Amino acid sequence: MRRPRRLAAVTAVALASALVAAAAGPANAGRPASGDVHPALRPHLVASYDFDHPVPGDPALERDQGRSGTEIELVNGGAAMRVRDRAYPGSGRALQTRQVAPDTAGNDDWKAGIWSAGGVRTLRPFAATGGTTVMGWFKREMDGPALNSTTADPTDRYNAIGLAGVLTGDSDGHGVRALLELIDVNGELRLVALGRRVDGGASQTFAAREDWRTLLPKGEWVHLAATYDFTRGTMALYRDGRPVDGFYTTAGDPWQLSGPGPHLTSATDPRGIKIGGSFPQDTLERNPCDCRMDGLMFLDTVVPARDVAAQYRLMSR
Repeated sequence: MRRPRRLAAVTAVALASALVAAAAGPANAGRPASGDVHPALRPHLVASYDFDHPVPGDPALERDQGRSGTEIELVNGGAAMRVRDRAYPGSGRALQTRQVAPDTAGNDDWKAGIWSAGGVRTLRPFAATGGTTVMGWFKREMDGPALNSTTADPTDRYNAIGLAGVLTGDSDGHGVRALLELIDVNGELRLVALGRRVDGGASQTFAAREDWRTLLPKGEWVHLAATYDFTRGTMALYRDGRPVDGFYTTAGDPWQLSGPGPHLTSATDPRGIKIGGSFPQDTLERNPCDCRMDGLMFLDTVVPARDVAAQYRLMSR
C-alpha cells in the first residue's frame, strides 16, 4: 500500500503547486532564478532538479527549481539516491539510479519521476507546444543495457537505457513526448533523442553517429541536451555544448506534419516525467540506468545551439 499513498501525495503536491503558480501569474510563478541557469533559458525552464533540495519532511521527494513546482519522487531508494558527487562546479549531490535485482521480477529499481493518470497539471506548458528541450549532466556506470528482469530468459537484456524525458498525455509510464536515451538502432546501441508529437501517434528518433561509449565515457560526467522542434519536424543532440552529428531513423512523416498547421504537441497534460528508467509509478521495470545524473532541465521551447553552448559554459566554468 506504500506506493499508492506515495503517488497520491506526489500528485497532491503538484496540484497545490499548480494552484500557487496560477495565482501568482507568469511573472512570479517561478522560484528565484538560479545562478546555474543562463538568462536566455530562465523564462522557459518548466522543471529543473539539482538533487540538493529535498522536500522538507519528506526526503524521498525532490523540489523543482523551475517555474512549475513539480516535485518528483526518488523511487525505491529515497534519500539514499542523493550521493555526494560533483557534476559541475557548485554542484552538491547527484542522483544515483540503478537496477537492484536483475534476476527478480519485481519493482525495486532506483529511478525518479512523477506519474498521474489524469495528467500532471503543473506540466501543462508541454501541452500544445511547438518545442521542447531536455538537458542535464550524466555519468554512465554500466557497459550496456541491463538484464531484463521481466522475462524468464536469464540472458535476455533490455534494448535501451533510459536517461530522462517527458511523458505523453496518455502514457502508461513508458511512452514519451521527449526523451534522451540510449537505444538499439539497427542492432547497434546509440545515443538518441526520441520525440512524439501526437498522443498515440508514431515517434521519431534522431540517433548520434558517434559511438555511444565515446559520447558517454564510463565514469565521466557529460552534459547532454536534446531539442524537439515539433513545428518543423526536427531534432538535435548536443554533447558538452556542441552539436552531435546524427540521422533520423524513421522515414516518412511520423509526426503527421503534412496537413495544415500549426503543428503542436497534443493539448493534453503530460502524465509525468521519467528519469533513469520507465514507469515512475513503480508498476513495472524497464530500461534501468546504472547512472548518476545532475542539473536536469526540462524546457518548453527549442533552445538554440548558441544557448545550449552558453548553458554548458555557465555550468562548467
